[in-house]
Amino acid sequence: MQKTQKLTLAVLIQAALISTAYASEQSEAKGFVEDAEGTVLFRTGFIDRDKKGGNADNRSTAQSAIFDLESGYTKGIVGFGVGVVGDASFKLGDNKHAGNNMIPRETGLNDKGEITKGAGDTYDHWARGGANVKARISNTEVRYGTQVLDLPVLASNTGRMVPEYFTGVLATSREIKGLELTAGKFTKDQMSEQINSDGNELDRAVVWGAKYKFNDQLNASYYGLDSKNALERHYVNANYKQVLANDSSLTYDFSGYHTEFDEQATTYSSTIGNKDVSGRSNNIWAISGTYNTGAHNVMLAYQQNTGNTGYDYGQNADGFQSIYLPNSYLSDFVGNHEKSAQVQYSYDFGEMNIPGLSWTTAYVYGWDIKVNDLTDDAKEREFFNQVKYTVQSGFAKDASLRLRNSIYRASNDYQTNAYIGDTNEWRIFLDIPVKLF
Repeated sequence: MQKTQKLTLAVLIQAALISTAYASEQSEAKGFVEDAEGTVLFRTGFIDRDKKGGNADNRSTAQSAIFDLESGYTKGIVGFGVGVVGDASFKLGDNKHAGNNMIPRETGLNDKGEITKGAGDTYDHWARGGANVKARISNTEVRYGTQVLDLPVLASNTGRMVPEYFTGVLATSREIKGLELTAGKFTKDQMSEQINSDGNELDRAVVWGAKYKFNDQLNASYYGLDSKNALERHYVNANYKQVLANDSSLTYDFSGYHTEFDEQATTYSSTIGNKDVSGRSNNIWAISGTYNTGAHNVMLAYQQNTGNTGYDYGQNADGFQSIYLPNSYLSDFVGNHEKSAQVQYSYDFGEMNIPGLSWTTAYVYGWDIKVNDLTDDAKEREFFNQVKYTVQSGFAKDASLRLRNSIYRASNDYQTNAYIGDTNEWRIFLDIPVKLF
């Protein structure tokens, strides 16, 4: 593990020193103030989970302002800059049934009368965030501080009101045309509904990886993660786009993860899979094909899980988003030994002179789920629909309204132990971005 990390860091340093076939980003820097950018995203969000089988419903509504302020880089061989990310929110209504990672809760008593984080009343208002500093030489950037990450093995959850924040250092190098190298180390993780800047109690997460664009048709990537006392994870992806006649195309995509869990890791294995906490591992992979013609997209996908536990990700390194696989909606279809298949269709209403309006519908079916001591053939299924409209021009340009619905069902042997159980879910998000400078 340490040899792999040292090799990746060495490649980053070497790449920063070699000559390149294209322009240096730092040589084009205009200045600390001249290149500064600032935006605030005003978001109104609503999530309603109508749970079946006697389980308590979850419902939350809130208003947030999400800030992203970035200075430019100073001129010179090495440029320096700063950044700030953060959010300020307040709840709409009493939100007595919150519990879906939207709104933070105060310390309170759980059902057993024990003092527990997140078991009390919801906050009326809250604010979070932090700063970072950055340096750049040529096309290599190093950033330290509070950040929003988009890595397949360590991803910030952005599917709730506000983003998840990580604190640490991340280096990104694009010295070789088409190749991007990444390496970093993070020591704090603040999930979307947490007030504490290290609410997920992250010990240490080391990441590394590379992605390469061979040409306009073919891309590939690899990423790794070592989360101390939790897991070691590797991810690979290959994507190829085949251009067809009449402005049509067919895109093939393969992605997969290999995970080895430490004994201290949190998994569902005590109830769904192997009860032995030693030697837990998982392989999950997926292949998909997407046909595009005009306003129409049709995707078929197959996903499969092997090993002695399911693909568990939440609370071991991040907050529920490091699952860059196609069969992921309300459920991620990641049960122990699970196989799943999906058909998805999306339509762009620009073809009907309504630019900015789109619709996506999908059906995913999972089977052969191993539930410890109960069955080897549990099943789950989800019917998903989403409509999104983005304003194309005028004073409200880029404002968007998104309505999403999932109808999820699982067999009795699985839903008793599954993370959510039978649920009808609605998500409604109104986003209004404002450029400050």
